[in-house]
Formats: sequence, C-alpha cells, structure tokens
Amino acid sequence: MNFFKNTFLNPLFKISSLNGISVIVKIFIGFIISKFIALFVGPSGMALVGNMRNFLATTEAISSLGFENGVVKYVASHKEDELELKKTLSTAFITVFAVCICVSTILFFFSSDFNVAIFGYQHCYNFVFKALAFALPLYIGNIFLVATINGLGYFKKVIYINIIGSFIGLLVSLLLIYQLKTEGAILSIISTPSLLFLVSFFIINKKINFLSDIKFKFYDFKLLQNLSSYSLMALVSSVFGPIIFIAIRKYIIFNLSLVDAGFWEAISRISSYYFMFITSILGIYFLPKLSVSKNYKDTSEIIWSFYKGVFPIFIFGMLLLYLLKDTVIQLIFTNQFSAISKLFFWQILGDIFKAASYVLAFLFYAKKLTKAFIISEICSLLLLYFSSIFFINKFGIEGVVMAHALTNFTYLIVLSIYFRKYLFA
Repeated sequence: MNFFKNTFLNPLFKISSLNGISVIVKIFIGFIISKFIALFVGPSGMALVGNMRNFLATTEAISSLGFENGVVKYVASHKEDELELKKTLSTAFITVFAVCICVSTILFFFSSDFNVAIFGYQHCYNFVFKALAFALPLYIGNIFLVATINGLGYFKKVIYINIIGSFIGLLVSLLLIYQLKTEGAILSIISTPSLLFLVSFFIINKKINFLSDIKFKFYDFKLLQNLSSYSLMALVSSVFGPIIFIAIRKYIIFNLSLVDAGFWEAISRISSYYFMFITSILGIYFLPKLSVSKNYKDTSEIIWSFYKGVFPIFIFGMLLLYLLKDTVIQLIFTNQFSAISKLFFWQILGDIFKAASYVLAFLFYAKKLTKAFIISEICSLLLLYFSSIFFINKFGIEGVVMAHALTNFTYLIVLSIYFRKYLFA
C-alpha cells in the first residue's frame, strides 16, 4: 500500500497539464479509427494502411530534414531578437520548402514505382502518391509551424492544435473509410495533417507576421549548419525505422499472408497507444532533467526515479492488458482479429524491455551522443529485421513479435553496459 501511495505522491504524478488530456484524446480517437478500419477494411486492409503509415513517416522525415527540434531550440533562443528570429524562420522554411517540392515532384512522376514498392504489383494505388505529392507541402508546413509555435513558448496552443487535429482526423477518417473502404483509410492518413496546416497558420499569424518574416535576404548558411546537427539523429530513426517495418511487413505478406501482416499491424497499433504515455512522460519530464544534469550521480538519480516511479506502473498495466487481451481485441477490433491474442505475450514482453531501455536511450539526445546513437539505432533495426525473418520462418506470425522481444532485450542490455557509469553511479 505504501509503495503505491509513494508512487502516486511522487512529483512526476503530480504533473497535471493539457498534454495528458491530449494523449488521452489521441488514444481514444485512435481506438475509434481502429474499430472503423477493422469493421470496414479488415486485417488485409489494415496491413496496407500500416505500410502507408510507415512510408509517410519516412517521407515526412526526409522532407522536413528532421529540423523540428532545431527550429524549436533556435526560435526559443531568438524569440526576443527580431532579426535572428527572422533568420531562423527564413533559413528553416526556405530549405525545407525546397526539399519538400523536390520530394513532391518525385512522388508525382514516380507514383507507379512507389505503389509497387509499398503495396506490391497486386494493388494499384498510384493516385494515393499523387495525392500525397500535392498534400505534402501543407503536411510539412504544419510540422514547421507547430515547431515554431512551440519554440515561441505557446505550449498550450501546441496542445490545442494536437487536440483539434485529433478530432479533425477522426471526422475525416470515418468519412473516408465509410465511403472508400481501404482507399479511404489510406487517404485519411494523408489528408488530416494537411488540413491542420490551416489551424496552425491561423494561430501563428496572430502572434507574428509569418509571411513577411520569410525572405531570402534573411537566409543564413551558418544557421543552416547548426540546424543540420539536430537533424541527423532524427533522420536515422525516422527514415530507416519505417523502411525496416515495411520490409518486414512485405516479407510477412509474401511468405505468410496479407491477413497475417494485418494482425501484426493491429498488435503494433495497440502498443503505440499505450506507449504514448511513456514517450510523453519522458519527453516532458525526464529529457529536460537529463539534459541539465551535471554529473553521473545526478543522472543516475533521474534514471532510477523512472524505474522506481513510472516503470512499475507500466508493468502493472501490461499485466492487466495481458489478462484482458481478448476483451481489448473485441473492444478495439472485431472477431476477425481474434488470432492476435497469441501475439500479446511476446509483444508485451518486448514492450517492457523497450520501456526499460527508453530512459537510457534518451541519454543519447540529452548528452548529444550522435555517433553512438546512429550506430546503436542501425544495429538495433538490423537485428530486428534479420531476427524477424529467422523467427517468421520457424514460428509463423508469432516470430515477428518474438523478434521484437529479442531486439528490445538486447538493446536494453547494450545500453545498460554503455551507460553503466550513469546507471550505477
């Protein structure tokens, strides 16, 4: 009893903000959209939606150059200096817009090639990539504007945008899925962020004269170099991660079935919902503390506060989820997805290892260990891919979640050794 009392009285659990509401809204709306996809599209359609989600993540990362964190930092640093702020906005926006136009052009003229690469020869969704080509500038524009608003310190407005975006996404997704089934589910992934650009632009234009501040005369190559240092880590995980997931899903489709690939996407969706809490807590509470910690001892105390405070609650939640897995499947999906019940054990075990390693992985960002991060990320993704192939061949669809557990266990061990001075100070 004292354990739970002390845990919930911890300052971490006293953090009350709109961000918590935003996460809950996202999860709730995610449940509704998943239910709609399950009802109108089924496991096979969900697999295709998963491929598009991964492809869009890669496209977004390349088009935005991973500048978001850099924009937040430099806008925050120069928000009182009008000239430097104009340089930051002009340099980031012009660079990202130029790259985005190039990517959009490639998407439009090579849509059939992308269709084969993402969906295979048996599906013809060329129009999706042409639609993405037109929507991408608005999509990336929204990311850039939200980063700017965040850098200006309008934290609540960023959260409002996220909440509004969630509801817009719900309405658009339900309409498109109902009318167009699989095509609608795929198009909904593209359309929502593009529509949200209008909301972001309206909010930021009330604070600064955005369009008049973006001019070529303010372009600063030195600032571009500084922004680029922030993009490398983001690009590695945001580009290579989705590519690996697409490759694994395509392997499942060709060697097992499209339905099996849909089962993996379904269990991955459930995982992504509850991991929003972990990433949110780490990003808001732990990352700033880790960034300013001065020595091994201070860092160790922060890390262990996660293991003593958040991690036990997470494990308890995972055990509860496992016990209620069949009810959860019926709640979020349909009877068609009952087969994913056998995937829960390895998925949850892998997620426990993943949560345990997350706080250590955040040290890469907090301490700016770019080279170590890139090596660990690439090795982890390669291990996931090759172990997935190996286990899928031996155990079928269960093999992919076994590989998930193995990869995250290995990652946790490696990070524990690498950061042992921080961990055991």
